[in-house]
Amino acid sequence: MSWLRVQRGDAPLVIAFPHGGTDLAGFDDQFVSPWHAQIDTDWWIAELYAFAADLGATLVATDISRSVIDMNRDPSGASLYPGQATTELCPTTTFDGDPLYRFGEPDEAEITQRLHLYHRPYHEAVSAELDRLKMRHGRVVLYDAHSIRSHVPRLFDGKLPQFNIGTNGGATSAPELETIVANFCAASGRSHIVNGRFKGGWTTRHYGRPDDGIHAIQMELAQRGYMAEPAELTHANWPSPLDPNPAIRPVLEQVIAATLDFAKGHS
Repeated sequence: MSWLRVQRGDAPLVIAFPHGGTDLAGFDDQFVSPWHAQIDTDWWIAELYAFAADLGATLVATDISRSVIDMNRDPSGASLYPGQATTELCPTTTFDGDPLYRFGEPDEAEITQRLHLYHRPYHEAVSAELDRLKMRHGRVVLYDAHSIRSHVPRLFDGKLPQFNIGTNGGATSAPELETIVANFCAASGRSHIVNGRFKGGWTTRHYGRPDDGIHAIQMELAQRGYMAEPAELTHANWPSPLDPNPAIRPVLEQVIAATLDFAKGHS
């Protein structure tokens, strides 16, 4: 599967990238435009964390766009945030609420096919890597890597904190890991929050079983930390390039190193 990329390491850490892809899987003509279908991508997220491979982390990424199917949604279609605005398993609107499809939206048969072709293989890969590393180490961390624009009024009020840490209210990881990550974010002097608007999506909630040795944590980054965010997005200015020396990268390097120490049983 050319759209699924697994870079194996031997350290007890899996970093997943469910929303970094832009491949529209042949559905280009069904969308209002390819640009609309790609606008909410977690831009440059795998590049931002590429350093983690040198530390022995396993990286799992999909090239399939979240507009085709969202790898971080419950395959049943159940909402992760009941009562709050969100996008579906197969999104029909952008984050801003603009329609994604020119004509008909995907029906149940089409959604089932996308689940079979993309969602299931992606999670089979994540699960296999977690099992492999847990068998070897006894404890493993799944770090679900995300990013989003700093201002999306339909999804949240005001300006999003730079670092948004999610453990579903502490259910998906040991409190120690949550505290370690939060402390590094706080020490950076940049804004952060734990279990705020983004508490962890289906990936974090599905795999996080701390009593069984699998600790899952989600990091949602405000994109202003590593790329320019224009006040108004256009074809000409979005996506903007990855900052070659993003100010938040040293913080992420500290977070990943400390997460690895936790996974290895070090303080």
